[in-house]
Formats: sequence, C-alpha cells, structure tokens
Amino acid sequence: MPLYLLSVQQPDDFDPSTVTEAMIRDIDVLNDELQARGARIFGAGFSAASNAKCLRPQPDGQVVSTDGPYMETKEHVGGFWIVKAANLDEALEWGRKGALACRAPIEVRPFLERTEEDNPHILRIGQG
Repeated sequence: MPLYLLSVQQPDDFDPSTVTEAMIRDIDVLNDELQARGARIFGAGFSAASNAKCLRPQPDGQVVSTDGPYMETKEHVGGFWIVKAANLDEALEWGRKGALACRAPIEVRPFLERTEEDNPHILRIGQG
C-alpha cells in the first residue's frame, strides 16, 4: 500500500502557547483513528524551526553547519505523519482531518514507490 507524508505547516512565528487543550484532544483522536485503521506508520511534532541545524556540503568535501532551518520561509514543518493509504484520495482525507485537528495547513505528499529490486535496502513496513 502506498505511503504518504502529511506535513503540518506552521507559520515562522508560531507561538506554542496558542495550542489549546481542544487541539491536543483533536490530534489525539486523529492519532487513535489512524492507529485503529492501521494507517499510521509514524507521527511526531517538531520543536521550533529556530532549533534546527543545517548541514551543507562544500565543494572541498567539508560540511558546514549553520543554525536555523535550511530555507528562509514564512512557514516551516511543525510535525508530520507517515500514513499508509490505498490511494491519494484516502491520503487527502487523512490530511483534511489533520488540518482540522491541527488548525494548520497540511501538505500531502506521496513517497516514491520503489521495489526491493530497485533497492534491496528498502525497509518494508512491519520489518525491522
């Protein structure tokens, strides 16, 4: 079954103190539903984008580390789910529920479908 990334888009100036008990409850309900339907592979929230570190390869083979997110944008990924869905329409429905629960835009993006023949190192769902 195809995998999809549902990423929560938060404004750059997101204030965690605006998260309400109702929002937390709604996200918990969504997580429970995803789990019960066997659709949730993994999900997590992130700390502020300002806590990010970016590692950039240099032509000389060195890697430079800088503080902050990779790109300067008005939005950053605040959290995500990886879900199994039969098709894009089902993934979009999970994304719609996520947008309502998080009170934030959700980007729904399919993973590339690869086979073990393409890449024998692919981790299969349910395998360690």
